[in-house]
Amino acid sequence: MLFRAAQVEIELLRTQAATGEIALAYVDEAGFSQVHPNRSAWTPRGESLNVLAAMLSTGDLFCAKLWQATTAEAFVGFLGLLHETVSKPLTVILDNASIHKAKIIAPLVALLKSKGLTLYFLPPYSPELNRIERLWHKMKYTWMDAKCRDAKTLEADVDEITSNFGKKFTLDF
Repeated sequence: MLFRAAQVEIELLRTQAATGEIALAYVDEAGFSQVHPNRSAWTPRGESLNVLAAMLSTGDLFCAKLWQATTAEAFVGFLGLLHETVSKPLTVILDNASIHKAKIIAPLVALLKSKGLTLYFLPPYSPELNRIERLWHKMKYTWMDAKCRDAKTLEADVDEITSNFGKKFTLDF
């Protein structure tokens, strides 16, 4: 029931974005390992490149890369930078990760809300409603070759995809 309601609400948001009333962003973070693909093991600290990204209704991709764990503070900073790139009210679709709802960032989220940012939290266990999940899957299992990389090569490979998203690397919805 929650899943179906979210589908309907997201479709309404997509319509608002298509008419230019709002900007819509699908936001999530993903880790990329130097040993790729890493499906079943932890990566040692400092060897994983974490990418925060927003897939915008305009077709653009807005990204930030971190060679450290993604924290709530980094997340809200990312939201602030993302918000500065749009000129209309922004609705962000995201999951319920603890960094997205941390109490420590509540005052900053409230400030962003007062400036036109709305967070739309998906129902639990519904990653298929967040379109950016398809980007992570394509990056990890189609667009990036399975191989070991040093930090510089990993970052360059991720940059190649994110900077050419919508041109050389596309998704069909």
